[in-house]
Amino acid sequence: MSARRTRYVVFGEVHGTRESPEFVGMLACGLASRGERLLIGVEHDATSNAALQKAWQLPDGQFAAALRSLGWAGRLDGVASTAMFELLQRLHELKWRGRAIDVVAFNGFSDDAQRRRFSDLPAQGPHEAGQAENIRKAAASGRYDHVLVLVGNLHARKAPVGDGAARFKPMAMRLGPPAEITTLNMRGAGGSMWNCLLKPNAQPEPGKPLPPDAIDCGNHAAGGSRVDLGRRPFVRLGAFPGEPADPSYDGYYWLGRVAGSPPAVPAVSR
Repeated sequence: MSARRTRYVVFGEVHGTRESPEFVGMLACGLASRGERLLIGVEHDATSNAALQKAWQLPDGQFAAALRSLGWAGRLDGVASTAMFELLQRLHELKWRGRAIDVVAFNGFSDDAQRRRFSDLPAQGPHEAGQAENIRKAAASGRYDHVLVLVGNLHARKAPVGDGAARFKPMAMRLGPPAEITTLNMRGAGGSMWNCLLKPNAQPEPGKPLPPDAIDCGNHAAGGSRVDLGRRPFVRLGAFPGEPADPSYDGYYWLGRVAGSPPAVPAVSR
């Protein structure tokens, strides 16, 4: 981090591991203990951000209950994992102890006006632009030394996605000038992750929602890098060992072997 002091540090993850949120929490704790002022962006719905800010001001003993009510129930895709819940609890505890830490839920559109403003962008461009604007607005509201963003690694890319008319700029390309942004891709040594996959025998119909029985949500095998670095988690700028430089990211963060993190709040049975 000290080798390249940029305003935004974007951690591109594959959702559903215990280690990725844990790593960001560990890093935030270290930076905050040095007196740095932090904003942490989490990939939760921007429409819930106002309620998140209210919960953020509660005493530490009341925060967890308030957080559970903010769209966590029934989320099975790894974004609302136990590890993510524990990350926010840890950050709130640090804030309650006097550390300068704020959070923002930035995913999707904050309102219909924002949706309309970006509606002319191609493919997934409107969603990416909304994410970026939500982070920028939150960052502009305080004098932060770092803005740490934990997000799916497609959104963290510094290179366009797709071809032709479907080509769009990911969120990280819209945050600001490239020199103000450091993007890091998650790398690990295999293990498992909690996510939702299309079942092998499923036959989705174009343009129609997937039926619930076509999706398998659970702990699945996680692919690992060809090289196991055999080290504890760390951040490094530049190419991953044995691979060419990837123009989409400035570097990587190594997690070692990962384990799946199940949903923090199970779906409500009916």
